[in-house]
Formats: sequence, structure tokens, C-alpha cells
Amino acid sequence: RPGGKERSAAPQMTDFEIPTSFWYELKSLTEALMENIQLSVRDAVASAVFQTMLTVCHRKRPKLCKQLLKRIAEYLTGHSAAPGVSPLLVFLKDQASSHLIETMIQFSHKSLLRDLYKHHLKGNLVDLALHAIANFPIQRLTAASAKHKHFVRLFDELVQGVEAILASGHMGVIVQLAESCAESGERQGEMMQCLLQAFHCAEPGSRHVSCLPLFMSLLTYEVYYQSEAEEGSTQKEVPLTSICYHGSRLVQALAKFKERSLLLSSLRTMSPADLLTLASDPAGSHVLQALITTSSDKGKGKILKRLEGQYVHMASSRLGSRVLEAVWNSCTVSQRKSIAQELAPCETQLRADQFARHVWAKFALSHFVQRRAHWQEIQTGESRKRKMFSDILE
Repeated sequence: RPGGKERSAAPQMTDFEIPTSFWYELKSLTEALMENIQLSVRDAVASAVFQTMLTVCHRKRPKLCKQLLKRIAEYLTGHSAAPGVSPLLVFLKDQASSHLIETMIQFSHKSLLRDLYKHHLKGNLVDLALHAIANFPIQRLTAASAKHKHFVRLFDELVQGVEAILASGHMGVIVQLAESCAESGERQGEMMQCLLQAFHCAEPGSRHVSCLPLFMSLLTYEVYYQSEAEEGSTQKEVPLTSICYHGSRLVQALAKFKERSLLLSSLRTMSPADLLTLASDPAGSHVLQALITTSSDKGKGKILKRLEGQYVHMASSRLGSRVLEAVWNSCTVSQRKSIAQELAPCETQLRADQFARHVWAKFALSHFVQRRAHWQEIQTGESRKRKMFSDILE
């Protein structure tokens, strides 16, 4: 658009047909790499070539990828090491080889993942998760294992070190563990309980309602509320100010759990001002959107009740307006009507705002003001269509 602000778009991967001769060259190159497998570890540039080859073969030649994976795994696990210690543990802590191991884990099949864990990593996961370099391959392993049975054993080992991992600042490990629990459907209750304990809000039970701001800020109860850990102490109101990226990612993962009542209860106890802060925050807005849009109509209504009086401010915010639109798309007609009734009297203010004017148009609020019965009829029709498509997709 002339005069518009340029945005950096992620490059798109294009799939296209290539000459048959290329595949023979690819096979020859792969065989040459397998003959010089030691380069994959010793040389950072060669490691990048191996990673690229694995990526290409995984997409186009799975059998070739499997052969290359097997050869790399044999090399990484076949070197001599101290008695009872896998050589893989050394490579995991090396800057160059750890990247290759990440790629190897990403494309590994179930049996290879199981063998890597059983014969080389079992009993060492927490130590590796605490390491500045090795924690990244452990994140990849946790992600790749989510679809397989051995994830439960991996979880049971890692969960023992959650507090230590949190203290080390390797939040990616914790976030990935939660995401894998969500994907696999396993150990979700244990994960939530472990986090409650790690953030010191498991006991007494009255602290449960504080879990959401604690998770989002990655602060323990005592630090967040600046209080001593006394069972009888009264919780004081603390405005929501600290929302971090990994905290947001963690809560978004927990929002996919089957049992989310603790998160929703915590959200409903937050003040309207805190909810507005959440909606307007780059990290927090994703949390609020995820929790509201995936709630039942009844649960959504309870949260929207807390947001009453904040819709104009949300509509006038760059991020808040996006959340409001997402919430609107998931609302019932009566809930939409309540939102529209709050926004309609502020027509001049909303139409003059660079973000709110889009909300005004998308919600058809001019129509709501002038022809309310017809507006409601249209909204009812849209709601039925959305429900019909939702039923088809399910």
C-alpha cells in the first residue's frame, strides 16, 4: 500500500517438482555425508549442512532421512566415555553438536527417541535441563515425545526438578513440558499441582486464586505480594504489572488442559483494571483471549461481567481491540448485545480512534444504534452459521 508501513513477513517455503536427476545427486551427497559423519560434530558449518540435509530428506525422502539419523546417532553414542556415562551427554553440552542433536531429535522416529532416552538420557534429564546449552535439546525431546508412551516416564523424571529449572531461568523447558502435557493429555493434573507448589500457592487453598498472576509474572507468592509465607496472612491487592513472555506461553499451554477451573477462577477474581492491563499487554493479551474464547458460554459470561466498563478502553487499544474482536466472534448474541450497548453511546470517541473505528465497523454498531431489531436478526443468523460449522468440524 502506498505510504503504508512495511512489515517483515516470514519467508514462505515453496514446494515444487524438481528434475529426477536431483534425487540421485541427493542420495550421493547423503552417502558422502554419512561417510564423513565426524564432520557433523567437529565443524559448525558442516553441522549446518547436516541439519539442512536432515530437513530436506525428512520432507522428501523419509527412508534416506532414517538412514542418516541412524548413522548420526551411532556416531554420537558410539564414542568412548567414562564408564557408565553416555558420550551423548558430552555432545549435548557442546554449542555446535547440540544444534545437530536438536534437529536429529525433531525428525527421529519413535524407536530412536525411545532408545535415546532409555539408554543415554534416563536419569540425567534434570541435570541437562539445568545446563545452559543442553536444555534446548531437552526441550526438543520433550516436544517430540509428546505423541509417544515414553513421555510419561520423561515427565515423571523432569517434574522432579521443576523448581530448580525455574530457578535457573530455563523457562523454555517448563513451557514445553506443559505444552506436551496438553498435547498428550497425560499428567496434566500433576503438572498443575507441581506448578502450584513451585509458585508457593498450593497451600493454603485460598492461594489458588492467585495462580494466574503468579504464573504470568513467573514470581512466587511471597515475591509477588511482598509478604512472608505465613498461613494466616491476608493477601493484599497488588496491581498486575509484570507479565512476561514465557509466563504467557505457560498459561496458554495450561489453558489447553482438560481441567482449567483454577485458571478461570483466578481470572474471575482479577479486578477490571487488571483485566484491561492483561488485554492491552503484548504477552497478556494472548492469555486473556485463550481463556475467554475457549470457555463455555456460561463461563464466558462470568468473565465478560468482570470486563464491563472496560470495553471502550479495550476497543481503543491496539492489542485490546484484537482481543475484543476475538471475544466477539466467540460470544452468544446476548453477550454481543451487552458489549454493543456499552460501546454504542461512545460513537464519537470510537469512530475517531485508529483502532476502535475498526471495532465499530466490524461489530456493525451503526446498525445496532439505528436498526437494532435487524442487527439482532443478523447476529442470530451469524451465530447459527458459526454453530453449524463448529458442529461439522467436530
